[in-house]
Amino acid sequence: MSELRIGVLAPDFEVSTDGNKTIKLSDLKGQSIILYFYPKDDTPGCTKEACSFQENLPIFKTNNAFVIGVSKDSPTKHDKFKAKYNLDFPLAADEDGKLCAAYGTWVEKSMYGKTYMGIERATFLINPEGKIQHIWRKVKVPGHVEDVLEKLKSES
Repeated sequence: MSELRIGVLAPDFEVSTDGNKTIKLSDLKGQSIILYFYPKDDTPGCTKEACSFQENLPIFKTNNAFVIGVSKDSPTKHDKFKAKYNLDFPLAADEDGKLCAAYGTWVEKSMYGKTYMGIERATFLINPEGKIQHIWRKVKVPGHVEDVLEKLKSES
């Protein structure tokens, strides 16, 4: 698979989400999509990132943007995470890793000298035509959602 880059069509997907639903990228055409990948529900960085997207959700909606979080957690874990933090956007359960593979976010990581496979924190801004408009890799949580909003506003 070729490396994803700005201007190419975003890989389509259909994936289970919280609330026993499914979401399909191609059904969301006509609005911008913020597709963000994070390692795990209810961990400090991931919780901060999700809560930051939630706090800014009205601004995203005003700018015709739809936020989707993606991790390998199950829909049941997503339900608990959403309820605990009152999250009002879908969380995709990429349990088989196909979505992470399509977007190149399943990578080798390293901690305390050990290497392992995990989700690289990354965000993709997909335009209303379904093309990748911007990519953030190796995301640092502080200030990230503000960066995404700025990019969305500047290009919409």
